[in-house]
Amino acid sequence: MSQQPDIRRLTAEIEEGMAFASALTAGMARVIVGQHHLVRSLLTGLLSGGHLLLEGVPGLAKTRAVKTLAALIKADFSRIQFTPDLLPADVVGTVVYSQRTEQFCVRRGPVFAHFVLADEINRAPAKVQSALLEAMEEHQVTIGDETFRLPEPFLVLATQNPVEQEGTYPLPEAQTDRFMLKVIVDYPTAEQEQSIIHNHLLTEDIVLQPVADTQTIARARTLLRQVYIDERVERYIVDLVRATRELDAYGLKSLAHYVDYGASPRAGINMALASRAVAMLEGRGYVIPDDVKSIAADVLRHRISLSYEAEADNVGSDQVISEILSKVKVP
Repeated sequence: MSQQPDIRRLTAEIEEGMAFASALTAGMARVIVGQHHLVRSLLTGLLSGGHLLLEGVPGLAKTRAVKTLAALIKADFSRIQFTPDLLPADVVGTVVYSQRTEQFCVRRGPVFAHFVLADEINRAPAKVQSALLEAMEEHQVTIGDETFRLPEPFLVLATQNPVEQEGTYPLPEAQTDRFMLKVIVDYPTAEQEQSIIHNHLLTEDIVLQPVADTQTIARARTLLRQVYIDERVERYIVDLVRATRELDAYGLKSLAHYVDYGASPRAGINMALASRAVAMLEGRGYVIPDDVKSIAADVLRHRISLSYEAEADNVGSDQVISEILSKVKVP
């Protein structure tokens, strides 16, 4: 269980060490209009070291948001455009023969970067998507007979279009489970949409300067591991995750036939890490239940497999999660 630290000291360290987060948010706001939840989620993933899956129709600034975040951090960034003809070697790299040296050598792929944008990841077949599994879980890549460590920090920020759209492939369950958060990107409001149009009519390009580097992120992640989570909050996280698998036990029998299987223990680990990141963004050295509730849907929605009955009755994973949050006792 968590050992309670000196909260005052930790809070002071967080206030000092998190100054870059305000600069990142301000920099993002210069380019991205609205989309506050998206920006907040990107910072949560950055602090906690969790990969993000951003889902929304084309044109909602998913790719632009990731590229903007990368521009504000002095680190290696690469973009992989996923297409139906992409090969696994195009992602991780391959072994090639050099006529000059008359030897085989490794040509590293674009996955060797601190921040990897996997753009429209569900437009490539499953064998290409699975090429990222080892990289996302173990932060390493095997090419031929050799294994190579990836740079730290390493973060995959993937975008995908809704699976109902033409030319998309559903992500395998093992792939989606590697993502800490699945964030749904919605349409902007009318006022925000007008601001977007106005900004694009301006002739001057916005020039962004880095406000943080990899050492800054590493220090913030060290602080995150010290953020205190009370045993009762830990138990609350466990109950939320178990409720997705044991709906009857949590007074949700009416929803049980809508869920084929629920979230794994990895969801609880990710929920705890993301909750700590939320607490840090709020300038606190401890987690409260509201931190957990604020990221519960993003952590759980891609880890709940719905039945055919749910599809027939138009019941989505967010509705199931909302019912769980209403039933599980808050400490």
